[in-house]
Amino acid sequence: MTWVGRETGRDGSPPSGGGLAIPYHPIRALVSPYTWLAITHLLSDFWFGLLSFTSVVTLLTLSVSLLPAALLGVPVFVLTAYWSRGLATLERARFHLTLDVAIDSPPPPDRTAPPLRQVGRLVISPSTWRQIGYHLLMLPLGAFTMTVTLACSALPVALVLLPAYNGALPNGGANLGVFRVHGALAEWVIALVGLGLLLGAPSVVRGLAIMDIAVARALLGRYSSRELAERVGELERSRRRVLDAAEAERRRIERDLHDGAQQRLVALAMTLGRAKARYGREPDSIGTLLDEAHSEAKQAVAELRDLTRGIHPPVLADRGLDAALSALAARSPVPVSVTVDAPVRPSQTVEAIAYFVVAEALTNVAKHAGAHQASVLVQRVGDTLRVTVLDDGRGGADASAGTGLRGLADRVTGVDGRLAVDSPPGGPTTLTVELPCG
Repeated sequence: MTWVGRETGRDGSPPSGGGLAIPYHPIRALVSPYTWLAITHLLSDFWFGLLSFTSVVTLLTLSVSLLPAALLGVPVFVLTAYWSRGLATLERARFHLTLDVAIDSPPPPDRTAPPLRQVGRLVISPSTWRQIGYHLLMLPLGAFTMTVTLACSALPVALVLLPAYNGALPNGGANLGVFRVHGALAEWVIALVGLGLLLGAPSVVRGLAIMDIAVARALLGRYSSRELAERVGELERSRRRVLDAAEAERRRIERDLHDGAQQRLVALAMTLGRAKARYGREPDSIGTLLDEAHSEAKQAVAELRDLTRGIHPPVLADRGLDAALSALAARSPVPVSVTVDAPVRPSQTVEAIAYFVVAEALTNVAKHAGAHQASVLVQRVGDTLRVTVLDDGRGGADASAGTGLRGLADRVTGVDGRLAVDSPPGGPTTLTVELPCG
């Protein structure tokens, strides 16, 4: 059996998760439930197109007509954009229900952005205009698919059954336009022609369904060619920034080891050498030297512990975000409350990014915000881990300025997450990060 729709294996086996699966064998196709589901889908095209076309055209016309009247058309057009988005969601569900074909949704709106910015992005988004175009196209396209589907399914059945009812028709037989069917021979010849058309009907249905899927994926899918190119470009730029940040982090670790722990260990070795040299000559001074060596060793261990904590804290891997963030808050000079509501632990990568987001945010709060208190809230909402850091400082933070927040944004976008900063002058400052963890 050969399957059509999503990508198939080399042996023609169905892909995982299903897909449009109409067999190529004509007899199997006639009795396959996938064929009848596809027919149902194609027949419903017109009715969905009628709903979407009339509603979208009505809203667009209303928004244009009200535009001169104190810009009243603007909120109507915003309503049109949201209505179009809802219809597109309904259409993707229809494809999944009848054809078992998944059409990826465009990226969801950035809920961390201010409401007016969310609305503006929705209105100018290319995906919104593609969805509106799809709804306008669906009425003529649906009329075409419904007409062809009815013709290729109902007409062959009527011809195959002609011998059973031809004698009961008025005027002595069926009128096929160019001639009238009389006699058993003519009836069975027409029935054989109908059988041939019936066996070929699944191929027509398959072609129409493939066309339907292609149109829906092009107009309702995640990215257009231009958006995909922009997305690839942004990922390349983000990748370069992440590599630059990793190189800077490597140099920082090297510098910290050289200037910190290495110097401590050198001093420790020298102190032990002096103690060894005085062992036989000045035994009374050895105790003082050993105390110095012990102090140097403890300071070296503390510096190494701080360094490794900055790379990846062991408590994060052992006990999760709650314990790691609580330890982070305990070391902060600004009082910090931590709330973690994530019953299911995300992946180690997502946990690490969330940890370093909070660490960088609390560092900024302590250094620049002049805050008296801060709070950290971590929530798992569906397949998204949302991290919110709030402080009552002076505000004025800008995610596009400086390397700290920009580095956080690169970490977050590296896993398809989002970062937003709301920091009006005078405060408060809210940093919100959403990380996919599905």
